[in-house]
This record gives sequence, structure tokens and C-alpha cells, in this order.
Amino acid sequence: MHRAQSPPRKYEEYAYVLDFNARGKSSTVRGRDGIIITGIGEDRLTLLEILGTPNSTFEIGEKIYIGKEGRTKVLSVLGKMDYDQISSSAQSELENVIETIVTNNEEKFVTYLNNAQPLTPRIHALELIPGIGKTYMKTMLEEREKKKFESYEDLQERVGFKDPVKHISERIIDEITGESRMNLFVKR
Repeated sequence: MHRAQSPPRKYEEYAYVLDFNARGKSSTVRGRDGIIITGIGEDRLTLLEILGTPNSTFEIGEKIYIGKEGRTKVLSVLGKMDYDQISSSAQSELENVIETIVTNNEEKFVTYLNNAQPLTPRIHALELIPGIGKTYMKTMLEEREKKKFESYEDLQERVGFKDPVKHISERIIDEITGESRMNLFVKR
């Protein structure tokens, strides 16, 4: 008899650079130093401290590969960070980088909006996204019953909900900074 396999742990494949220090000291692993990068994982949207390969260069906002196989610019992912541990410049880059992630992963976020459910009998997940009040929520639920949303543009045209990227990004920032009690998008 063999044991049931536990599902493989989900690892981030990519991160976006929020800040880096060419001669930094790790704040998550004692005694590690080198090119210390503060990044945000593309999928789970967690803040990460990453150790870069010596002599590699990084740009703010750059998408870097941090997956298991064949990393080139990254030696290791040192650990997760909290919002208040990251530099103020990393904090100020957050909004732009998250908007990039939400734009680049349109399918994932549109699917989320198509499938979002009530969290409690009184609160629907959609209502927790800034700018979606009861009225937009009602229209969104009616419209997605008829036909799933295909894109941000489709959503905007059918519901009249302006700039979904900005609003979803705002929600993600609230989750990262700890403003919100429940997380829709950020995996702890």
C-alpha cells in the first residue's frame, strides 16, 4: 500500500524586483550578504528577499526567474518579508509593479472575478475590491451568469466598472500592507 501523495508545494517561478542592494546584508538569513533583492512573487504576491548571482545587474520592475531549474541571475530565495521590513523605495515601487503584474496576468484575475463567491452570507468577495459596491457587484453577477467575462475590457464594457487593474491592484496593496483582514489574492 502506498501513502497518498501530498500536493507539491507551490513555488514561485517569477518575481519582480522592487529594490536591490549590490552590497546588502540579508534581513531574513543571518550572515548572508551580497546582492540582496527585494521582490514580489508573480503568482502568490508575497514579498521575498532574494540573493542575486555575483556581478549580475538588476533593474527596478524587472521580472526575474526564481524557479527551481536553471536560474541565471538568482542564487537563492532567502525568505519571505513583511511590508514593514522592506525599504521605503521598495514600498514606493509596489504600486507600479503590482499594476504590471495585474496587467500581465489578465486571464488569472478575470478568472478570479468570474468565479468569486460570497465569503459570508453578507459579504461577497467582489465587494472587497475597491470601487465595486453593491451596484457593480449585482451587475457583475448578472452579467457573468449570461457569459463569463473574457477580459478587463469586456468587464468594463458590460458592467461599466472603470479601470479594473487599478482597483484590483489597490486591493492587493491593502492585503500586502496588512490593511485588510481577509486575503483574496495574496497567499500568506
